[in-house]
Amino acid sequence: MSEPLPTTYKIGQAAKAVGVEPHVLRFWETEFPQLVPCRKPSGQRYYTQEHIDLLNRIKKLLYEDKLTIEGARRRLQDHSSLSALLQEIQTELQDLKSLLQEDS
Repeated sequence: MSEPLPTTYKIGQAAKAVGVEPHVLRFWETEFPQLVPCRKPSGQRYYTQEHIDLLNRIKKLLYEDKLTIEGARRRLQDHSSLSALLQEIQTELQDLKSLLQEDS
């Protein structure tokens, strides 16, 4: 039986999951405002699965797509803006659907 995935990761675990060294994660935290790991009262960082997904996205943009830090930052910001817009559109469509169903 396989072990369940942890719900949070220490910096070493997160780095290993993403395939980079812990110092890379600390550097990325300074460069990408979207990346803000949680901290325990002791100051120790811990990452959620959402953080891991973001780290993998950053790694792909930098290592595979060969973007600069600024280019990757811009791409993530554009993606966030687009996601927010799509969420807003989805909410409006659901509201319209509810209104149409009420009139039926």
